[in-house]
Amino acid sequence: MASPPDTSKTTKLERYNSYIRRVNSTKLLAASSKLLFRVTLLVALVLIFFFTFNYPPLSDNATPAGHHVHTTSHLLSSAFYGSGAGWEKEVRRSSTPRRPNGFSVLVTGAGGFVGTHCSLALKKRGDGVLGLDNFNSYYDPSLKRARQKVLKQHEIFIVEGDLNDGELLAKLFDIVPFTHVLHLAAQAGVRYAMENPQSYVRSNIAGYVNLLEVAKNADPQPAIVWASSSSVYGLNTENPFSESHRTDQPASLYAATKKAGEEIAHTYNHIYGLSITGLRFFTVYGPWGRPDMAYFFFTKDILQGKPINVYQTHDNKEVARDFTYIDDIVKGCLGALDTAEKSTGKGGKKRGPAQLRIYNLGNTSPVTVGKLVSILESQLNVKAKKHVIKMPRNGDVPYTHANVSLAYKDFGYKPTTDLSTGLRKFVKWYVSYYGIQPRVKGSNDSA
Repeated sequence: MASPPDTSKTTKLERYNSYIRRVNSTKLLAASSKLLFRVTLLVALVLIFFFTFNYPPLSDNATPAGHHVHTTSHLLSSAFYGSGAGWEKEVRRSSTPRRPNGFSVLVTGAGGFVGTHCSLALKKRGDGVLGLDNFNSYYDPSLKRARQKVLKQHEIFIVEGDLNDGELLAKLFDIVPFTHVLHLAAQAGVRYAMENPQSYVRSNIAGYVNLLEVAKNADPQPAIVWASSSSVYGLNTENPFSESHRTDQPASLYAATKKAGEEIAHTYNHIYGLSITGLRFFTVYGPWGRPDMAYFFFTKDILQGKPINVYQTHDNKEVARDFTYIDDIVKGCLGALDTAEKSTGKGGKKRGPAQLRIYNLGNTSPVTVGKLVSILESQLNVKAKKHVIKMPRNGDVPYTHANVSLAYKDFGYKPTTDLSTGLRKFVKWYVSYYGIQPRVKGSNDSA
């Protein structure tokens, strides 16, 4: 009788092949999962950067249509601008003083009007200057970029970032032992606060607190000089405005945020020993100025033949301002920096009483807006088309007049430029910058 065929070898071979198929299938599945995960992660990162570049922060939703104030996102400024050996080298080089015992100054708002002029003055005398600016679109960013180019020509580097980016600020203070901070970054403008109030809170209060939080923990703590505003006097009727006058009646949200800044400064001085000096600027004007200021857009509209609105108060009085030329403001800022005492805290703890000051920086000679227009007509050699109307209730005040005796006493502040001289210099810059060939008197004069 024949024996049955031996199938054990065939069965073993089939089991082995089945095992191999399962192993290969498992490996393929694992590889596919890894590939899918990596692709998903890559797509997510691409989407994050796409939305970061192309959309404003959600908190800007309150801005009116067509006037978003776009800023560099916190993610981008920390991840992109705040990294790399070359970037750190630029930061260190720009902030290193060239004169013995020179300052190392962080200038916030360095791409702005006052920030640019102060940065140039500090660098010229041998101090180290590092700028910080978010280049937002409150007014034409191309003007800010042009100022940036001027600063770059003088070896001043501006870090592009936002005050509310604590990670970026902390990194800058880790890299550079700043002796001083000149804090000029702010959401400016009285009237715009009625359109986009959140931008004022975000910049003038939250951004300022964020800067102070980083400064209090720095080692060494820097001395801080910052820009308040003559707007804090609000409905005050005493003249000229003195630092001892009441400032608890702000007429605009902008003024309220600046007044809040003064109270916040007191708190950080009292608790953490930060040396803080506030400067109340009075209507600053001059070359490289802000396009939202009356002297600037009056010049533009007069040259273009457009009508301009000249305000009167509701009791038919002329509106007047203590117009202050930029060079005088710069001297005041540097005087405040030079006389600022060192902060007394360390590691976020106060070790002794620290300096706390507030000063007016103005011209001490109020001029009516009507007189301003007359001077511009003479400088431009063009007659303005004036519409005299009542001042709208938008937060503006009818009159400002600075008493600067305290600033003179403490650091020799003494304004020297009258409005006619200052406007001549502004007009010369304006027609040159915008490439205009008008009938301007003295456009080839030295200034």
